[in-house]
Amino acid sequence: MKVFLGGTCNDSKWRDELILLLKIDYFNPILENAQDWDEKKQEIEKIEKEKADFCLFVITPQMTGVYSIAEAVDDSNKRPGKTLFCFLEKDGNYCFTSSQIQSLNAVKELIAKNGGKVFGNLSEIAEFLNSRVKKTE
Repeated sequence: MKVFLGGTCNDSKWRDELILLLKIDYFNPILENAQDWDEKKQEIEKIEKEKADFCLFVITPQMTGVYSIAEAVDDSNKRPGKTLFCFLEKDGNYCFTSSQIQSLNAVKELIAKNGGKVFGNLSEIAEFLNSRVKKTE
């Protein structure tokens, strides 16, 4: 059992927090040195995403681009059974505005309507993923 950890990058620590809670394998696409991001690393990420049992997208106020949101919606259409989505209203000293939260709630509803699973926090995600391990053992 493996989960791909997609979503907000930058200096967000959500992956570190979630990894501590996980009892399953994961692929973390974040590199210590962003300059190491090249075509070979992009291909590895693509392969890992395809191999993963679940693709998780966590969006936080530290996001600077919106591609992860588009990717989550696209995955919920193409692979609804393996798409997981969550947004965190706060991330460190960063917070979404009320209008951003309203928009992200609409994205969350869209993903759920497509068949993806949506969550309200990292603990819920970990509980869901860890329960999948118990069912397959």
